[in-house]
Amino acid sequence: MSMDDDYYFQYKGCNFVASIYKKDYLEQLEHIEIRDSDVFIMTYPKSGTIWMQHIMSLIYSDGDIAAVESKPALARVPWIEVHSTNFSARPSPRLNASHLPYHLVPKALKEKKGKVIYVARNPKDVLVSSYYFHIHFALYESPKDFQDFFEKFIDGRVEFSSWFDHIRDWYVHKDEFNFLFLTYEELQKDLAASVQKICNFVGRQLDAEKLDSVIKNSTFDKMKKNPMANYEGIPTKCSGGSFLRKGTVGDWKNHFTVAQSEMFDKIFQERMKDVALEFIWDKE
Repeated sequence: MSMDDDYYFQYKGCNFVASIYKKDYLEQLEHIEIRDSDVFIMTYPKSGTIWMQHIMSLIYSDGDIAAVESKPALARVPWIEVHSTNFSARPSPRLNASHLPYHLVPKALKEKKGKVIYVARNPKDVLVSSYYFHIHFALYESPKDFQDFFEKFIDGRVEFSSWFDHIRDWYVHKDEFNFLFLTYEELQKDLAASVQKICNFVGRQLDAEKLDSVIKNSTFDKMKKNPMANYEGIPTKCSGGSFLRKGTVGDWKNHFTVAQSEMFDKIFQERMKDVALEFIWDKE
């Protein structure tokens, strides 16, 4: 890929925004010590990370919304690849978020230390969500238009490179980790069942009242109104931009042309033909 105005740098084949990430820290990160109680939310960008940060915070605070609202999501469930998070000094249990590809995560995770929850979202909706994210947020370059961003996304000329590579590598290597795979769409379809599945995976036993509080306070509408969950303080290019936009399934249909959809489907079939994953592309 071309490095436009030094906007990106590449580290071991993955694109990083130069104003946010540091190469020397990424090198150190591969060798950090992992505790058994650590939990990592792994996603490709715009696949439900903020939602999962909020859900995990609520689960680990026994559904106490007041505790969750006392500090922003970035502090409760920080990004491990951002060098300012001071990962090693944080007390257990450490909840973490990351967009890192499989080959760049701390090596100890592959020794089944800690737990990994990977959340995937259908890539057409990821593309649309990412397009609007680049339009609104100050640290990201604005796309020329939707077609231009569409082409960059398909080619992997975006932050964290190819969606296809990211999900393929994580899914193919999932047995190397203590691993739970979820999709954005199943969180949408049955939030209660998804929250229970997460609790079982991380070993948190919540009674019915606490579980109900987690579910009730994790809906998209609740989160969008909560400045501690919705990244309200992130710098924007103009007024009106929101980190949490629609949170729906199938919004790509309002943006893709028939030709774009057909091209994407063809590439998806080629790139994902030997990966046993099915996605929900529209509301059922």
